[in-house]
Amino acid sequence: MSTFPTRIRARSRPPDPGTDGPSLPDASAWRIALPHTAAAVPLARALVRTALADTDAPADRDTAELLTAELVANAVEHTSSGAPIELVVRLLTEGCQVEVHDGDPCPPGNLSARPDADRPDPWQEHGRGLLLIRSLSSDCGHRPTPHGKAVWFTLPAQRTGTTGA
Repeated sequence: MSTFPTRIRARSRPPDPGTDGPSLPDASAWRIALPHTAAAVPLARALVRTALADTDAPADRDTAELLTAELVANAVEHTSSGAPIELVVRLLTEGCQVEVHDGDPCPPGNLSARPDADRPDPWQEHGRGLLLIRSLSSDCGHRPTPHGKAVWFTLPAQRTGTTGA
């Protein structure tokens, strides 16, 4: 698998995660294989930044980069070192969806819990990634894949040109 990003133009978007529903038109996706090292995090952030710069009404780039970094760091830390990691960024008319695929079939912690349900210890170095993903994304989850799992989040498109009166 190449470590260079591959831009994929698709005629239809795959069904929403966890559903078998019909596809929607006008999707664009970026896909990259990542090294199973800490170097994967800045590579993933750069790909998300580049992919979102390619849209007219992108999702919040800073939030997308932060949440992508959390997903990739979790994949590197919690999967065996030989397992491949892949990043997929789907540009949607209503925002973006970011998925991180890894070779471990075990689901991550509870992505569907209320953000205030389990507060991390403020003195611990780890334990905030899933809380950030739940809190800052419009939707998130995980699904099994033939080679492990995909953990994903979606962000809505930012509307520009609106002014408050």
